[in-house]
Amino acid sequence: MMQEQRKRMPGWVRRILTTACILALGLSMAVTAQAASLEMSTSYPGMTVGAGDALTFSLDFYNGSGSGINAALSVASIPEGWEGYFEGGGSEISHVYVKTGDNSSLATFYVTVPADAAEGTYTIRLQAAGSGLSSTLELTLEVAGEELGGSSFTTQYANQEGSAGTSFTFDSTIQNNTAQEQTYSFSSDAPAGWTVTFMPSGESTQVAAITVDARSSQTMEVTVTPPNGVEAGEYTIPISAISATETLSSELTVVIADAYTLELSTPGGLLSFDANANKQTSVTLSVTNSGNVDLQNVNLTSSAPDGWTVEFSQSSIDVLEAGATQEITAYVTPSEEAMSGDYVMTINVQNSEASDYAEFRVTVKTETIWGVVGVLLILAAAGGLWYVFRKYGRR
Repeated sequence: MMQEQRKRMPGWVRRILTTACILALGLSMAVTAQAASLEMSTSYPGMTVGAGDALTFSLDFYNGSGSGINAALSVASIPEGWEGYFEGGGSEISHVYVKTGDNSSLATFYVTVPADAAEGTYTIRLQAAGSGLSSTLELTLEVAGEELGGSSFTTQYANQEGSAGTSFTFDSTIQNNTAQEQTYSFSSDAPAGWTVTFMPSGESTQVAAITVDARSSQTMEVTVTPPNGVEAGEYTIPISAISATETLSSELTVVIADAYTLELSTPGGLLSFDANANKQTSVTLSVTNSGNVDLQNVNLTSSAPDGWTVEFSQSSIDVLEAGATQEITAYVTPSEEAMSGDYVMTINVQNSEASDYAEFRVTVKTETIWGVVGVLLILAAAGGLWYVFRKYGRR
Protein backbone atom coordinates (compact mmCIF):
# COMPACT_ATOMS: atom_id res chain seq x y z
CA MET A 1 0.00 0.00 0.00
CA MET A 2 2.78 2.41 1.03
CA GLN A 3 4.83 1.35 -1.95
CA GLU A 4 1.92 2.14 -4.30
CA GLN A 5 1.48 5.54 -2.67
CA ARG A 6 5.19 6.18 -3.01
CA LYS A 7 5.06 5.29 -6.71
CA ARG A 8 2.32 7.89 -7.25
CA MET A 9 4.58 10.61 -5.65
CA PRO A 10 6.51 12.89 -7.92
CA GLY A 11 10.18 12.01 -8.35
CA TRP A 12 11.42 15.08 -6.61
CA VAL A 13 9.39 14.24 -3.48
CA ARG A 14 10.76 10.69 -3.40
CA ARG A 15 14.33 12.05 -3.60
CA ILE A 16 13.75 14.42 -0.63
CA LEU A 17 12.31 11.60 1.50
CA THR A 18 15.22 9.31 0.67
CA THR A 19 17.77 11.97 1.60
CA ALA A 20 15.99 12.69 4.89
CA CYS A 21 16.00 8.99 5.81
CA ILE A 22 19.71 8.71 5.08
CA LEU A 23 20.48 11.77 7.22
CA ALA A 24 18.35 10.49 10.12
CA LEU A 25 20.03 7.10 9.98
CA GLY A 26 23.49 8.70 9.98
CA LEU A 27 22.60 10.96 12.91
CA SER A 28 21.28 8.00 14.88
CA MET A 29 24.47 6.02 14.22
CA ALA A 30 26.63 9.02 15.25
CA VAL A 31 24.73 9.47 18.52
CA THR A 32 25.03 5.76 19.25
CA ALA A 33 28.78 5.82 18.51
CA GLN A 34 29.26 8.86 20.73
CA ALA A 35 27.34 7.31 23.61
CA ALA A 36 29.16 3.98 23.46
CA SER A 37 32.53 5.34 24.57
CA LEU A 38 35.15 5.00 27.38
CA GLU A 39 37.40 7.92 28.25
CA MET A 40 40.28 8.08 30.78
CA SER A 41 41.68 11.55 31.66
CA THR A 42 43.63 13.54 34.25
CA SER A 43 43.58 17.22 35.09
CA TYR A 44 47.31 17.79 34.55
CA PRO A 45 48.72 15.45 31.90
CA GLY A 46 51.83 17.59 31.42
CA MET A 47 54.32 18.42 34.23
CA THR A 48 57.82 19.72 34.80
CA VAL A 49 59.63 17.42 37.22
CA GLY A 50 63.06 16.75 38.64
CA ALA A 51 65.18 13.62 38.59
CA GLY A 52 64.25 11.37 41.51
CA ASP A 53 60.77 12.86 41.95
CA ALA A 54 57.74 10.73 42.88
CA LEU A 55 54.55 11.85 41.09
CA THR A 56 50.83 11.06 41.37
CA PHE A 57 48.13 11.48 38.72
CA SER A 58 44.46 11.35 39.72
CA LEU A 59 42.55 9.51 36.96
CA ASP A 60 38.96 10.35 35.94
CA PHE A 61 36.79 8.09 33.75
CA TYR A 62 33.71 8.65 31.56
CA ASN A 63 31.52 5.72 30.52
CA GLY A 64 29.01 6.45 27.74
CA SER A 65 28.11 2.86 26.94
CA GLY A 66 24.95 2.77 28.99
CA SER A 67 26.18 0.02 31.33
CA GLY A 68 29.08 -0.49 33.73
CA ILE A 69 32.49 -1.49 32.35
CA ASN A 70 35.16 -3.59 34.05
CA ALA A 71 38.17 -1.87 32.50
CA ALA A 72 41.68 -3.33 32.58
CA LEU A 73 44.41 -0.79 33.33
CA SER A 74 47.87 -1.04 31.82
CA VAL A 75 50.98 1.00 31.12
CA ALA A 76 51.24 0.90 27.34
CA SER A 77 54.68 2.56 27.29
CA ILE A 78 57.06 4.09 29.84
CA PRO A 79 60.70 5.27 29.53
CA GLU A 80 63.37 2.75 30.50
CA GLY A 81 64.25 2.88 34.19
CA TRP A 82 61.01 4.62 35.15
CA GLU A 83 58.52 2.87 37.45
CA GLY A 84 54.74 3.27 37.48
CA TYR A 85 51.66 1.52 38.86
CA PHE A 86 47.94 2.04 39.46
CA GLU A 87 46.37 2.33 42.92
CA GLY A 88 42.84 2.44 44.24
CA GLY A 89 41.47 2.22 47.75
CA GLY A 90 44.99 2.12 49.17
CA SER A 91 46.04 -0.97 47.16
CA GLU A 92 47.75 -1.59 43.84
CA ILE A 93 45.13 -2.44 41.19
CA SER A 94 44.93 -3.82 37.65
CA HIS A 95 41.21 -3.22 36.88
CA VAL A 96 38.67 -0.54 37.67
CA TYR A 97 34.87 -0.68 37.46
CA VAL A 98 33.56 2.35 35.58
CA LYS A 99 29.90 3.17 36.14
CA THR A 100 27.84 4.91 33.50
CA GLY A 101 28.60 8.60 33.30
CA ASP A 102 31.40 10.54 35.00
CA ASN A 103 33.67 8.86 37.56
CA SER A 104 36.01 11.36 39.21
CA SER A 105 39.29 10.32 40.87
CA LEU A 106 38.45 6.64 40.44
CA ALA A 107 42.11 5.58 40.42
CA THR A 108 45.60 7.03 40.88
CA PHE A 109 48.70 6.47 38.79
CA TYR A 110 52.05 6.66 40.60
CA VAL A 111 55.30 7.15 38.76
CA THR A 112 58.89 7.51 39.99
CA VAL A 113 61.44 9.44 37.96
CA PRO A 114 64.91 7.80 38.12
CA ALA A 115 67.46 9.73 40.14
CA ASP A 116 69.80 9.74 37.15
CA ALA A 117 67.18 10.81 34.58
CA ALA A 118 68.72 13.19 32.07
CA GLU A 119 67.20 16.51 31.19
CA GLY A 120 64.54 16.20 28.46
CA THR A 121 60.93 15.36 27.55
CA TYR A 122 59.50 11.92 28.36
CA THR A 123 56.14 10.35 27.47
CA ILE A 124 54.09 7.74 29.32
CA ARG A 125 51.02 6.13 27.74
CA LEU A 126 48.29 4.59 29.90
CA GLN A 127 45.44 2.43 28.62
CA ALA A 128 42.02 1.41 29.93
CA ALA A 129 40.08 -1.29 28.02
CA GLY A 130 36.88 -3.28 28.57
CA SER A 131 33.60 -4.31 26.92
CA GLY A 132 35.11 -3.71 23.50
CA LEU A 133 35.95 -0.09 24.34
CA SER A 134 39.33 1.46 25.15
CA SER A 135 40.96 4.78 25.97
CA THR A 136 44.59 5.92 25.91
CA LEU A 137 45.98 8.71 28.09
CA GLU A 138 49.31 10.31 27.27
CA LEU A 139 51.38 11.93 30.05
CA THR A 140 54.17 14.33 29.05
CA LEU A 141 56.88 14.92 31.65
CA GLU A 142 59.62 17.51 31.26
CA VAL A 143 62.66 16.63 33.36
CA ALA A 144 64.37 19.90 34.24
CA GLY A 145 68.12 20.05 34.56
CA GLU A 146 69.58 20.78 37.99
CA GLU A 147 72.94 21.96 39.16
CA LEU A 148 74.61 19.26 41.23
CA GLY A 149 76.92 20.06 44.09
CA GLY A 150 74.51 22.41 45.83
CA SER A 151 74.61 20.43 49.06
CA SER A 152 75.52 22.03 52.38
CA PHE A 153 76.74 21.34 55.92
CA THR A 154 75.30 24.04 58.19
CA THR A 155 75.15 24.60 61.95
CA GLN A 156 72.61 26.44 64.02
CA TYR A 157 74.28 28.63 66.67
CA ALA A 158 77.78 27.84 65.48
CA ASN A 159 79.34 30.11 68.14
CA GLN A 160 79.20 29.01 71.80
CA GLU A 161 80.90 30.15 75.00
CA GLY A 162 81.72 28.30 78.24
CA SER A 163 84.38 27.43 80.74
CA ALA A 164 87.19 24.90 80.54
CA GLY A 165 85.98 21.35 81.13
CA THR A 166 82.65 22.03 79.40
CA SER A 167 81.48 19.98 76.41
CA PHE A 168 79.81 22.00 73.65
CA THR A 169 77.04 20.43 71.52
CA PHE A 170 76.14 21.90 68.12
CA ASP A 171 73.06 21.07 66.01
CA SER A 172 74.27 20.63 62.42
CA THR A 173 72.46 19.60 59.23
CA ILE A 174 73.74 17.84 56.11
CA GLN A 175 71.63 18.72 53.06
CA ASN A 176 72.13 16.40 50.08
CA ASN A 177 70.85 18.31 47.06
CA THR A 178 72.23 15.87 44.51
CA ALA A 179 70.20 13.38 42.50
CA GLN A 180 71.95 10.40 44.12
CA GLU A 181 72.22 8.93 47.59
CA GLN A 182 75.46 10.07 49.23
CA THR A 183 77.58 8.56 52.01
CA TYR A 184 79.41 11.27 53.93
CA SER A 185 82.38 10.59 56.21
CA PHE A 186 83.17 13.08 58.96
CA SER A 187 86.42 14.77 59.87
CA SER A 188 87.56 17.71 61.98
CA ASP A 189 90.66 19.83 62.36
CA ALA A 190 90.45 20.66 66.07
CA PRO A 191 93.42 21.96 68.12
CA ALA A 192 95.64 19.37 69.82
CA GLY A 193 93.96 17.76 72.82
CA TRP A 194 90.43 18.60 71.68
CA THR A 195 87.91 15.87 70.78
CA VAL A 196 85.08 16.14 68.24
CA THR A 197 82.35 13.50 67.89
CA PHE A 198 79.43 13.13 65.47
CA MET A 199 76.10 11.53 66.34
CA PRO A 200 72.76 11.43 64.42
CA SER A 201 70.14 13.47 66.25
CA GLY A 202 67.93 11.39 68.51
CA GLU A 203 70.43 8.53 68.68
CA SER A 204 73.11 7.60 71.21
CA THR A 205 75.79 6.11 68.97
CA GLN A 206 78.74 8.03 67.61
CA VAL A 207 79.35 7.55 63.88
CA ALA A 208 82.22 8.12 61.47
CA ALA A 209 79.97 8.31 58.38
CA ILE A 210 76.30 8.50 57.44
CA THR A 211 74.20 7.93 54.31
CA VAL A 212 71.78 10.64 53.15
CA ASP A 213 69.13 10.05 50.47
CA ALA A 214 68.97 12.19 47.34
CA ARG A 215 67.45 15.62 48.02
CA SER A 216 67.21 14.81 51.71
CA SER A 217 68.80 16.03 54.90
CA GLN A 218 70.17 14.55 58.11
CA THR A 219 70.57 16.42 61.39
CA MET A 220 73.63 15.69 63.51
CA GLU A 221 74.81 16.49 67.03
CA VAL A 222 78.44 17.56 66.92
CA THR A 223 80.06 17.53 70.38
CA VAL A 224 83.29 19.45 70.97
CA THR A 225 85.23 18.82 74.19
CA PRO A 226 88.29 20.96 75.05
CA PRO A 227 91.12 19.51 77.16
CA ASN A 228 91.37 20.25 80.89
CA GLY A 229 93.25 23.45 81.61
CA VAL A 230 92.74 24.87 78.12
CA GLU A 231 93.65 28.54 78.01
CA ALA A 232 90.94 31.16 77.77
CA GLY A 233 90.32 32.47 74.27
CA GLU A 234 88.45 31.87 71.01
CA TYR A 235 88.96 28.63 69.12
CA THR A 236 87.81 27.71 65.61
CA ILE A 237 87.09 24.05 64.81
CA PRO A 238 86.66 23.25 61.09
CA ILE A 239 84.46 20.20 60.38
CA SER A 240 83.79 18.41 57.09
CA ALA A 241 81.42 15.85 55.56
CA ILE A 242 83.06 14.17 52.57
CA SER A 243 81.40 11.97 49.93
CA ALA A 244 82.68 10.51 46.67
CA THR A 245 81.57 13.59 44.72
CA GLU A 246 81.70 16.54 47.09
CA THR A 247 83.23 17.98 50.26
CA LEU A 248 80.95 19.95 52.58
CA SER A 249 82.64 22.17 55.16
CA SER A 250 81.57 24.19 58.17
CA GLU A 251 83.22 26.01 61.08
CA LEU A 252 82.40 25.90 64.78
CA THR A 253 83.59 28.55 67.21
CA VAL A 254 84.17 27.94 70.93
CA VAL A 255 84.98 30.78 73.32
CA ILE A 256 86.64 29.60 76.55
CA ALA A 257 86.24 31.94 79.51
CA ASP A 258 88.66 32.23 82.46
CA ALA A 259 88.16 29.45 85.00
CA TYR A 260 89.73 29.42 88.50
CA THR A 261 89.57 25.94 90.03
CA LEU A 262 91.59 24.13 92.70
CA GLU A 263 91.38 20.45 93.63
CA LEU A 264 92.85 18.82 96.76
CA SER A 265 93.23 15.07 97.15
CA THR A 266 95.91 12.36 97.41
CA PRO A 267 97.70 10.68 94.48
CA GLY A 268 95.55 7.58 94.94
CA GLY A 269 92.39 9.39 95.97
CA LEU A 270 92.37 7.73 99.43
CA LEU A 271 91.27 10.10 102.20
CA SER A 272 91.99 7.96 105.25
CA PHE A 273 95.09 6.74 107.10
CA ASP A 274 96.24 5.20 110.39
CA ALA A 275 98.24 7.05 113.06
CA ASN A 276 99.58 6.50 116.58
CA ALA A 277 99.15 8.82 119.53
CA ASN A 278 102.05 11.25 119.90
CA LYS A 279 103.76 9.88 116.76
CA GLN A 280 104.20 11.67 113.44
CA THR A 281 102.60 10.20 110.29
CA SER A 282 103.26 11.55 106.79
CA VAL A 283 100.49 11.91 104.19
CA THR A 284 101.13 12.85 100.53
CA LEU A 285 98.72 15.46 99.16
CA SER A 286 98.11 16.45 95.53
CA VAL A 287 97.12 20.03 94.75
CA THR A 288 95.78 20.49 91.19
CA ASN A 289 94.99 23.65 89.25
CA SER A 290 92.15 22.31 87.07
CA GLY A 291 91.31 25.74 85.69
CA ASN A 292 92.81 27.51 82.71
CA VAL A 293 94.53 30.38 84.53
CA ASP A 294 97.78 30.26 86.54
CA LEU A 295 97.09 30.63 90.29
CA GLN A 296 99.30 32.74 92.56
CA ASN A 297 100.01 32.32 96.29
CA VAL A 298 98.20 29.05 96.96
CA ASN A 299 98.19 28.31 100.72
CA LEU A 300 97.50 25.17 102.75
CA THR A 301 95.94 25.15 106.23
CA SER A 302 94.47 22.48 108.49
CA SER A 303 91.78 21.89 111.09
CA ALA A 304 92.49 18.99 113.49
CA PRO A 305 91.33 17.75 116.95
CA ASP A 306 92.67 19.58 120.03
CA GLY A 307 96.25 18.78 120.85
CA TRP A 308 97.09 17.54 117.35
CA THR A 309 99.78 19.12 115.18
CA VAL A 310 99.76 19.31 111.38
CA GLU A 311 102.77 20.57 109.45
CA PHE A 312 103.44 20.79 105.71
CA SER A 313 106.60 20.25 103.74
CA GLN A 314 105.51 23.38 101.86
CA SER A 315 102.66 25.47 103.24
CA SER A 316 102.35 27.73 100.16
CA ILE A 317 102.87 27.55 96.41
CA ASP A 318 104.02 30.73 94.72
CA VAL A 319 102.65 29.83 91.26
CA LEU A 320 100.58 26.80 90.28
CA GLU A 321 100.25 26.74 86.50
CA ALA A 322 96.97 25.91 84.75
CA GLY A 323 96.50 22.15 84.54
CA ALA A 324 99.50 21.46 86.81
CA THR A 325 99.57 19.25 89.93
CA GLN A 326 102.01 19.63 92.81
CA GLU A 327 102.57 17.10 95.62
CA ILE A 328 103.02 18.27 99.20
CA THR A 329 103.57 16.16 102.33
CA ALA A 330 101.51 16.73 105.46
CA TYR A 331 103.00 15.56 108.79
CA VAL A 332 100.24 14.67 111.25
CA THR A 333 100.86 13.99 114.97
CA PRO A 334 97.88 13.00 117.18
CA SER A 335 97.98 14.24 120.77
CA GLU A 336 99.59 12.15 123.49
CA GLU A 337 96.21 11.67 125.16
CA ALA A 338 94.46 10.54 121.97
CA MET A 339 92.51 7.35 122.57
CA SER A 340 92.02 4.60 120.02
CA GLY A 341 89.30 5.44 117.52
CA ASP A 342 88.44 7.41 114.38
CA TYR A 343 88.98 11.16 114.10
CA VAL A 344 88.25 13.73 111.37
CA MET A 345 90.89 16.14 110.14
CA THR A 346 90.38 18.76 107.41
CA ILE A 347 93.01 20.23 105.11
CA ASN A 348 92.23 23.37 103.09
CA VAL A 349 93.88 24.82 100.00
CA GLN A 350 93.05 28.29 98.68
CA ASN A 351 94.13 31.54 97.11
CA SER A 352 92.25 34.74 96.29
CA GLU A 353 90.33 33.16 93.34
CA ALA A 354 89.71 29.51 94.24
CA SER A 355 89.62 27.02 97.09
CA ASP A 356 89.02 23.39 97.98
CA TYR A 357 89.25 21.11 100.98
CA ALA A 358 89.52 17.42 101.86
CA GLU A 359 88.30 15.64 104.98
CA PHE A 360 90.50 12.79 106.22
CA ARG A 361 89.43 9.94 108.50
CA VAL A 362 92.30 9.21 110.87
CA THR A 363 92.27 5.94 112.81
CA VAL A 364 94.36 6.33 115.98
CA LYS A 365 95.87 3.23 117.55
CA THR A 366 97.53 3.08 121.00
CA GLU A 367 100.81 1.27 121.67
CA THR A 368 100.43 -2.37 122.76
CA ILE A 369 102.71 -1.96 125.87
CA TRP A 370 100.46 0.77 127.26
CA GLY A 371 97.51 -1.49 126.77
CA VAL A 372 99.23 -4.19 128.82
CA VAL A 373 100.14 -1.67 131.52
CA GLY A 374 96.53 -0.51 131.62
CA VAL A 375 95.29 -4.07 132.10
CA LEU A 376 97.82 -4.70 134.91
CA LEU A 377 96.80 -1.51 136.70
CA ILE A 378 93.15 -2.52 136.48
CA LEU A 379 93.94 -5.97 137.84
CA ALA A 380 96.04 -4.50 140.67
CA ALA A 381 93.23 -2.13 141.64
CA ALA A 382 90.72 -4.97 141.63
CA GLY A 383 93.04 -7.11 143.80
CA GLY A 384 93.52 -4.29 146.29
CA LEU A 385 89.79 -3.79 146.62
CA TRP A 386 89.29 -7.52 147.17
CA TYR A 387 91.92 -7.55 149.95
CA VAL A 388 90.41 -4.54 151.69
CA PHE A 389 86.89 -5.98 151.64
CA ARG A 390 88.10 -9.35 152.92
CA LYS A 391 90.13 -7.94 155.76
CA TYR A 392 87.80 -5.21 156.95
CA GLY A 393 84.50 -6.17 155.47
CA ARG A 394 83.12 -7.95 158.59
CA ARG A 395 83.98 -5.05 160.86
